[in-house]
Amino acid sequence: MSRTKILHTLIFLSFILLLQSCTEEKFLFAINRVKVKNYPVDTPFVYNNKINIDGKISKDEEARLQENLVSYWSDSLYARRVQKLGYRYILKKPPVFDTSFISTTRSFMNSFLFSQGYFNTAISDTFHIDTVRKGSKPPQYRTTVEMNIDVGKRVIIDSFGYDLQNTGLQRIAKITSKASKITPGKTPYSKEVLGAELDRLVDIYRSRGYYLLQRSNLVTVVDTGNIALLNLTVDPFEQMRLAEQAQQKKQENPAATVSIQQRRLADTANSTQDTSFLRRFYTGNIYYFPETYITELPDTILKHTALYKTHNFRNYSVYYMQGLFRPKIFRQFNFLHFERLYNDNLFYKTVNTLNQTGAWKQVDTRTVIRGDSLDIYYFLYPDRKQNISYNLEASRNTGDVLTSSNFFGLALNTTYRNRNVWHNAVQSSTSFVNGVELSLNQSQTNSLIQAFQISLGQTYSFPRAFIPFKIKRPGRFDFGRTVISANASYADRRDYFRLRSFVADYGYDWKKKNKVWQTRFPNIELYALDTLPLLVQAFEQNPFLRNSFNTGKVISARGSLVITYPGKTNITNYVRFSSELSVPWLYKISDRIYEFVKAEAEYRKTINMHKTVLATRAFAGIGYNYHVSQSLGITLPFYKQFIAGGPNSMRAWGLRQLGLGSSLLSDTSTTFTDRYGDMQLEANVEYRYPIAHYSSLNLGGAFFVDAGNIWNVRKDTDNPKSEFSINRLGKDVAIGVGTGLRFDFNYFLIRVDMGIKLKDPARLENNGWLDIAHFTWRNHEFDKYNDEGKLISAKRNNYAVQLGIGLPF
Repeated sequence: MSRTKILHTLIFLSFILLLQSCTEEKFLFAINRVKVKNYPVDTPFVYNNKINIDGKISKDEEARLQENLVSYWSDSLYARRVQKLGYRYILKKPPVFDTSFISTTRSFMNSFLFSQGYFNTAISDTFHIDTVRKGSKPPQYRTTVEMNIDVGKRVIIDSFGYDLQNTGLQRIAKITSKASKITPGKTPYSKEVLGAELDRLVDIYRSRGYYLLQRSNLVTVVDTGNIALLNLTVDPFEQMRLAEQAQQKKQENPAATVSIQQRRLADTANSTQDTSFLRRFYTGNIYYFPETYITELPDTILKHTALYKTHNFRNYSVYYMQGLFRPKIFRQFNFLHFERLYNDNLFYKTVNTLNQTGAWKQVDTRTVIRGDSLDIYYFLYPDRKQNISYNLEASRNTGDVLTSSNFFGLALNTTYRNRNVWHNAVQSSTSFVNGVELSLNQSQTNSLIQAFQISLGQTYSFPRAFIPFKIKRPGRFDFGRTVISANASYADRRDYFRLRSFVADYGYDWKKKNKVWQTRFPNIELYALDTLPLLVQAFEQNPFLRNSFNTGKVISARGSLVITYPGKTNITNYVRFSSELSVPWLYKISDRIYEFVKAEAEYRKTINMHKTVLATRAFAGIGYNYHVSQSLGITLPFYKQFIAGGPNSMRAWGLRQLGLGSSLLSDTSTTFTDRYGDMQLEANVEYRYPIAHYSSLNLGGAFFVDAGNIWNVRKDTDNPKSEFSINRLGKDVAIGVGTGLRFDFNYFLIRVDMGIKLKDPARLENNGWLDIAHFTWRNHEFDKYNDEGKLISAKRNNYAVQLGIGLPF
């Protein structure tokens, strides 16, 4: 079979798997798509379930209802299918069809729709039985059950307010009403919306001292009647007219009046005299037990506190035996203060902060009411102080699976961790990385080992911020730490270069709700490069490479902000901004210090559907060297530049094998073909679907489209068409499409992707687009041969195979 036929076959099979994963009701490709096992003999059984929704609702709302209503079929009326191998379903022991369970299902679905604000729902049902005979086996009486639902119009919350008997609760509710997600006249009625409002109020009350108040103490009162009918009139015909108008208005624009009230004490589990949930509490004594062991019970410890040594401070006390932790460190973890109103949010903030330090693997708490005060006990279970871990990483970046292959990388990462340095809960991490890159095709190279890298790094993380100024209201941040790190590395790429580097920085990490900030200043980077013969030869053939391999010193400040937030149902969003600015004017001290500015922005969106996932990503980055010199060139330092290609970028290209723009300089080079740019634009879309499940392995597939490239921001006569130009953007953008497999072992994921260069800016024919009718695995446009007929230029494939660990984004 030819290579073209193999490619078309792979694409066709992958397309079948994609359609198969979309839905169970559509795209019936094979006769035995659903295999029935252990079915009832000589009696109808449930084979298929369908829900047909009618009503003036949006497609998104219809999809949401379809997805939720599936859970409201009666178990005895639902055919549960299990997907196998991605292209077929198994139906085991289907239930016997019994019409009595239709009314049960109708009741379940009607209750759900009522909770979503559909008060005038009409549900009807139909079913039909098909007889299927297969060989000598008993005939199958397959029953398809359909529920036809006319949801009508959804009720809108027309009026919303608070009617709480306690003046304190009523005042707080009105003050914080602007934070409510309910907008009268716009918000649709649903059980979830009202429940969220109750949770919001309970959270606010408990953060203002109402420690005993629970959600069960509040209730939502919903009224769908028309207040106009309460107007008295002596004319009975007028009263009838008003009633008819109210009924018509109710059908055309159904609305409800909602109020939040205190539940009557007789309706709760409390006695009719219990009003303790209306009491406000103050923070009392705070106790820390930082040396609690997993075999000890908190209640037992409280009975034997006399056995412990004690350190008492203004706001807290520490009980210990061995002195594993300095008592003073708990001041920075304590957000509650003695004799102030108890705050539930600050209580959990303290617990979360203690969990995030890394010194303790578990935090347990006890609270004791003492008058109008609340004494709080924290029991901290220390994690193992020291440990050594080993991680073996392997990667193979692009290779011709039919004729040849490139490099295979192998790295061993050894990490030593100390979780309680100097008894201050300081985290220490020492890492040693030793990696090699092997040539799997020694017919083109003279040595098995093509690259060698070794690095040693040290990081200290302090659970507090050491800053020269005072932060106003530090309690508004969820967690903060000071980070000091240093790393030294040595890399040797055979016959090309030897690179030595030392990087050190100092900075802070802190978090507030869904935002995570990171700053580093100073950030000091020192580099030294030895050029070897093949790199010198590459400089002669490609003078522009000299700019990419200029080394100097970097003294800069770095910062980043990461924001994660949910969208609609089953949607998550991720936004990242980062920047780096070198300290200006240092070139007056030394001409080997870079001066540049660099910025990046990234956005990711993940949509989790019923069984599949649609993931999208957009990235933009740019850097500018604002002090041009002969010694450092006109670009960013190459270790700060952008690269494209590889398992996590443009997957149809090898690592550093795309760009710059539509320049042909690197593609026509016979030696060094790596590319680095000062600007990058990239967009990715990936559709992920399940294929099969085997024990602890989940096998999944994916289709993806990658688009983007890298450019220079300055024009260079030695490398034409490498600078960014909006007029040439359509020509410069590269597009890759492909498919892949994901081997998910729960604790790690191995990914194999194959990408096809649909549009290659370095392809001369067809304006860069792939000619599918005349597809070839190799691009021979720039092949160069010596006098003996041996290929001396780099092989340019129209595809790439990538091996990666974890998801690409």
